[in-house]
Amino acid sequence: MAGLAILSLQLSHFRSHQAARLVFDGRPVALVGANGAGKTNILEAVSLLSPGRGLRRAAAEDLARRPEAIGWKVGATVAGLSAAHELETWAEAGAARQVRIDGKAAPQVALARVLRMVWLVPSMDRLWIEAAEGRRRFLDRTVLSFVPDHAEAVLAYEKAMRERNRLLKDGVADAFWYGALEAQMAQAGAAIRRNRELAVARLMAAQEGAETAFPRAGLAITEAEPWGEDLALALAEGRRRDLAAGRTLVGPHRADLAAVFEAKGVAADQCSTGEQKALLISLILANARALAADLGRPPILLLDEVAAHLDMDRRAALYDALCALGAQAIMTGTEPGLFDSLGARAQRIRVTDEAGRSALQAEAP
Repeated sequence: MAGLAILSLQLSHFRSHQAARLVFDGRPVALVGANGAGKTNILEAVSLLSPGRGLRRAAAEDLARRPEAIGWKVGATVAGLSAAHELETWAEAGAARQVRIDGKAAPQVALARVLRMVWLVPSMDRLWIEAAEGRRRFLDRTVLSFVPDHAEAVLAYEKAMRERNRLLKDGVADAFWYGALEAQMAQAGAAIRRNRELAVARLMAAQEGAETAFPRAGLAITEAEPWGEDLALALAEGRRRDLAAGRTLVGPHRADLAAVFEAKGVAADQCSTGEQKALLISLILANARALAADLGRPPILLLDEVAAHLDMDRRAALYDALCALGAQAIMTGTEPGLFDSLGARAQRIRVTDEAGRSALQAEAP
């Protein structure tokens, strides 16, 4: 099945790219070049064609090329969920990021009606051994791929929680103010929990029976402070303790994602570095398979330095899985040989740094 795809990409004053244009044909893409040449910057630009802050979670002002710092722009022609579209996103110096779809201003969330993306970046290699916050971000990004409206529930919850935390820090004891905020948190929190549980169920189902060289990951959502079915009640009962702490101690903002290498019965944080990477890749592929089943087309995959910690056989297995899925996977690597097993199934683009400017050149397989 033909997947969602970037057909052409234009960058202006974006990170190391003063001006660049790339044309893709829907096949996987291998971006090859030395560290610092600008490969990941291309992936980041593509990631901004979806809602949110992109794969580096950078602020809009940090994306502009230096020293000019005059703002930046990313434009693309894409094969979307229902038709081809022209997408643009940009930010002028000192201004917020903006989006246009087919020449018309649009909110960021509207990008999810055109494209869906899944990504894996080197910073995620520490997912299973870092603090719970990183796993929550990974989980919520996965949720967003299935339920784009999840972002609104998260924003509503966080806004109400910030206001409640302000009352707690100020020592306010008025039950009326707490009650109103806690009702908002309970409504949004229930949606967040529902969406997260749905996403985990979809990942587990997509791993079931899949023919893959990557290990099945058993997943579970855990809570630092279980709150049952009534978050508003849990918040009300916990006010005295929260006042002492100066912050909210119960709710979906304290959830965690636990994973187990099922074949070995070993928790992910106890696995080897290579096994942890394989578990992540397994989940990314499961995410893509589940979206392909839901949408009728696989998503775009952004895989930064994906070959790290993979032996030759696992690399070949990954590329076979991507091609079987029919997905446009845009990958980076420092050596051309990392992509040898793709043969003619992929486009290859050399990325080089020339006097502080990134340059691109298409290469034959």
